[in-house]
Amino acid sequence: MAKLIGYARVSTRQQSTDRQLADLLAAGVRRDDLYIDHGVSGAKASRPQLARALDALIEGDTLIITTLDRLGRSTQNMLSFADELRAKGAGLRVLNLGGGDVDTSTPMGSMLFTVMSAPAQMEHEIKRERINDSINKRREAGKDLGDRPRRITDSQIRNALRLVDDGEPVAQVVRDLGMSRASFYRRSRTLKGLAGQDPL
Repeated sequence: MAKLIGYARVSTRQQSTDRQLADLLAAGVRRDDLYIDHGVSGAKASRPQLARALDALIEGDTLIITTLDRLGRSTQNMLSFADELRAKGAGLRVLNLGGGDVDTSTPMGSMLFTVMSAPAQMEHEIKRERINDSINKRREAGKDLGDRPRRITDSQIRNALRLVDDGEPVAQVVRDLGMSRASFYRRSRTLKGLAGQDPL
């Protein structure tokens, strides 16, 4: 009997798959037939749970995803994926396309799949171009290229050093500050004017 195999993916471990899972379950996928990749970018060709989902597919089965970009962002990877589905005799259903099946075993379905995969790759390329443009502009302006602005002031570091001097564990102090121990030591050395030794 043909089965529905569901696949969900999020790019970071902080993101939730709850919405994807709810949609897949509502589409008729059984919990035992759900495969989820956590913290795996769509740009990567290697996705362990997607590989397991593909292994579970047999002729007549349908792979269900919520959006096309859950499969990846490279048209080349998408086409390779379509070839694999075709070889298995399996179908594909993308829920955000009105719930219709895309039969990758037919020429029309294969063409439609190719056309649908192009915007996902284009979006990825545009995003990468914007990021590179932003980095170049910040570099030209002599600005910090860190992921986030520095929030911790020298005054906070000095107060933290006083706490450590009064017996507070360093681990607790740096956790409360929201910074790593290495960053704390580096900032402390700068403030104390020390070049090569840990201030604590």
